[in-house]
Amino acid sequence: MALCKTNIFINLIRNNRHYSTLCKSLTKTNSLNYSKPILISSQRWLFHEKSRKGGYETEKKVSNLEHLKSGFKELKQELKLFGQEVKELIVTDPLLIARPGETDLIWCFNEPGVLEKFVTTSDSDHNEGFSKCSLEMSSAGRARFHGYLDIRVPKDGRIKKAGYCAMRSKRIRKSFKRPATFDWHLYNTLVLKIRGDGRSYLLNISCEGYYDITWNDIYHYVLYTRGGPYWQIAKIPFSKFVLGSKGRLQDKQNRMRFDKVTHFGISCGDKINGPFDLEIEYIGLEFDPTHDEEFAYEMYKTDKYIVGV
Repeated sequence: MALCKTNIFINLIRNNRHYSTLCKSLTKTNSLNYSKPILISSQRWLFHEKSRKGGYETEKKVSNLEHLKSGFKELKQELKLFGQEVKELIVTDPLLIARPGETDLIWCFNEPGVLEKFVTTSDSDHNEGFSKCSLEMSSAGRARFHGYLDIRVPKDGRIKKAGYCAMRSKRIRKSFKRPATFDWHLYNTLVLKIRGDGRSYLLNISCEGYYDITWNDIYHYVLYTRGGPYWQIAKIPFSKFVLGSKGRLQDKQNRMRFDKVTHFGISCGDKINGPFDLEIEYIGLEFDPTHDEEFAYEMYKTDKYIVGV
C-alpha cells in the first residue's frame, strides 16, 4: 500500500510541474493526505558570470597553506618588481606624442623570452575537437605559429562545431599580482610583419571591462596572407576592428577602448582541414596622421531624447 502511494505521488510530480496544478491534484487524490503543499521550482539561469574564462577553468584549487608557501617564495621577486615600478615612475619620461610614421614595437619575436609571454590553445585542449597547434622559434629566428586544423566534430552529442587554434598574449601585471592593461591611446594603426601560407587568420584584441558583461569583449579583424617565401607588412587601422563577444558579432557596436587592452591574439579557424603555418617577426603600433576615422561601423542610431536631428 505504501509503495502504491509513493508511485502515485512520483507520477503526480512528473506530470504536474506547476505549484498550483500539483496542489489541486493532491487535494483531489483521496489516497494521499498531506497537510502542507509541495513547492517545486524550475532551474533558472542568471545573467551573472562567475568565471572570466567562461567555464574553461584550468587552475587547480589549492589549500591556504599552499598559498602561504608559494607566496613567501615569490615575495622576493615581487618586491624587486615593485622597486622597478617605483624607479620607472620617478626616472622614466612618459611618451606624450607618438611620432607619425614610426612603428613602436610591442613584441619583437627575435628577442629571447618573448614566446613565454604567449600561450596557445586549441579545441583538443578541452576535449572539444582534434586540432593541434604550437608556438615555436623558427629556423630564421622568428615566431612560428603552426599546427593542424581539424574540423571533425566529436561524437559526444554535445559539441556542434569544432576546428580552431589560437595564440594569445598573457595578461600583463604589476607587482603583487595586480593586473594591468596596455595603453594604446596614442596610436591608431596595428602593424604586423608576417609570412603566411595563404590562409586567413583572425586578429583578436581583448578589452575586458569591470563588469562581467564586458569580460568577453573582443575586437576582431580578418588578416589575409598571400603565402609564398616573401614577408609582408600588414597595417590595419583600429577603426576597422569589429566588436564581438563569445564568438558572436554584436548588434550594437562601439569603438575600441585603447586604454583597456588586456590581450592580443591570433586564431586560425577558416574551416579548412589541413596544416597551417604563420611566421611573425614583430607586432607593433603606429600613428598615421592621414587616417582620421574613429570607427568604421556607424549604427545610425540617435539617443531617445534627440528628436528630428
